[in-house]
Amino acid sequence: MATQPHSRKRVCYYYDSDIGNYYYGQGHPMKPHRIRMTHNLLLNYGLYRKMEIYRPHKATAEEMTKFHSDDYIRFLRSIRPDNMSEYNKQMQRFNVGEDCPVFDGLYEFCQLSAGGSVAAAVKLNKQASEICINWGGGLHHAKKSEASGFCYVNDIVLGILELLKYHQRVLYIDIDVHHGDGVEEAFYTTDRVMTVSFHKYGEYFPGTGDLRDIGAGKGKYYAVNIPLRDGMDDESYESIFVPIISKVMETFQPSAVVLQCGADSLTGDRLGCFNLTVKGHGKCVEFVKKYNLPFMMVGGGGYTIRNVSRAWTYETSVALGVEIANELPYNDYFEYFGPDFKLHISPSNMANQNTPEYLEKIKTRLFENLRMLPHAPGVQVQAIPEDAINEESDNEDKVDKDERLPQKDIDKRIVPENEFSDSEDEGEGGRRDNRSYKGRKRPRLDKGGDNKDASDEKLKDDVKSEKASVEQESR
Repeated sequence: MATQPHSRKRVCYYYDSDIGNYYYGQGHPMKPHRIRMTHNLLLNYGLYRKMEIYRPHKATAEEMTKFHSDDYIRFLRSIRPDNMSEYNKQMQRFNVGEDCPVFDGLYEFCQLSAGGSVAAAVKLNKQASEICINWGGGLHHAKKSEASGFCYVNDIVLGILELLKYHQRVLYIDIDVHHGDGVEEAFYTTDRVMTVSFHKYGEYFPGTGDLRDIGAGKGKYYAVNIPLRDGMDDESYESIFVPIISKVMETFQPSAVVLQCGADSLTGDRLGCFNLTVKGHGKCVEFVKKYNLPFMMVGGGGYTIRNVSRAWTYETSVALGVEIANELPYNDYFEYFGPDFKLHISPSNMANQNTPEYLEKIKTRLFENLRMLPHAPGVQVQAIPEDAINEESDNEDKVDKDERLPQKDIDKRIVPENEFSDSEDEGEGGRRDNRSYKGRKRPRLDKGGDNKDASDEKLKDDVKSEKASVEQESR
C-alpha cells in the first residue's frame, strides 16, 4: 500500500470546554481534567490553528441505544448522587458504584464523550476530514448493559457502528495498557470489524484478552489479542506493533481505522506497568497514519495526568504532520510539568519482561491465525441508514454541523487561549484503595481530587499533594 510519510491531513478535533469539570470523586484515578490540560497545551503550542475545532453535540439516548440497552441508558439518565438510595438494585445490576461511581453530571459526561466519537465518524463518512480526534472518548470497557473500568458508555462502539454505514471493514486498534474488552465483545461475532488489542495480561484488569481469544462464528480470527508482560519498552513495542499491524492491513484490508490511544501504557503511569515514552506511544499513531485511510483517534486510560496531556498533545501534532518543540510553552497548568517542563519523558529502569523469544512466539501464532482469513472478506451491500446527526437542526446541543461554519461561529467554537484562568486551583490526586481498581497490584497513593467546583479547602490540599508528588518523583 502506498504511503506518504510526510503528507499533511485535514484534521478535525472535537472538544467541549465543560469536559474538565466532571469529577469522579475524591481520590478516584480517572480525571476528565486531563482532557482540559491536553487542550490547553495544544492551544499554547498553536496546534489549534492548524485544525478544525468542533464542539461535539450531546449524544441522545436514541444514539446511545444503537449499542446500549434501553434500560441501562434510562438508568444512567436517572441516577444522581442525591437519589442513589432509590437505585440500590439497579446499581448492582449495572455495575455502578465502586470503580464506576455516580457523580454530578455523569450522564452529560457520557453524552459529550459519545457525541465526539459519533460526530467524528459522521465527519469521516462524509469525507469531510481525513483524521478526526476525540480525546474525550476511548472508553473501551463499557458493555451493552454494564459500566466497567471507569467507562459507562462505549463511545468507540457507537463510532464504529456509524462508520459501518459507509465502510465494509473497520479496523480497531487499542494501545491502552488494559485489554479493549468492551469493543472486542461488541464485535466478537462479525467479520466486518477486526479488533486488535495490545495489553498487559495476567493478574490484571479486566482479565480478558488471551492470545487464544480469536472471535467466534463469522468473527472467528477477527479478534486479535497481543498479551504482554510488565516493562514493555519502545523498542519491543515497535518490534511487535509494526509487523502485526502491517499483516492485519494486508489481510483484512480495512477502509477505515479507529485507534484508541490509552496513555496508561506510558512509563510511570499510576495504574500501568509498561515503560513506553511519549515518542514510542506516538510511533503507533505515525505508523497507522501512513496508510492514508479515514482515521479516528480517541483517548482512553491514563492516570498520571501530566504525561497523558504530553502524549495526546504530541499525538495531535503527529496527526497534523507538524513538529513541536520539546520545550513546553507556558500554559495554565505549567507547574504540573516540573521540574523539567519538557514534552518528552524518559523511560524508567524497570526490567522488560517481554523477551524477544516471547514476542516472536506471539507474532508467529498471530500470523498463523491471520492466514486463516479470506483475503478480503466479502460483505453484502446494504442500503445506507441515515447519519446519526441530523444536520438540518439549528440546535447546537443536538447537532455538530458538518459543513464548514461561518467564521463568527467558528470563533465561538474555537476555545480562546485565555479561557482557563482558574487553573491554579486544580491538582492531580491519587486513588482510593486497592480493592477493585484496574491494575490490582499497586502502591497506595495520596488522596486528592481536581474539580474546580469542589470546595476550596480540598483544592488547596490537592495542589499540595500534586506538587509533593511531582517533587518526590523528580528527586
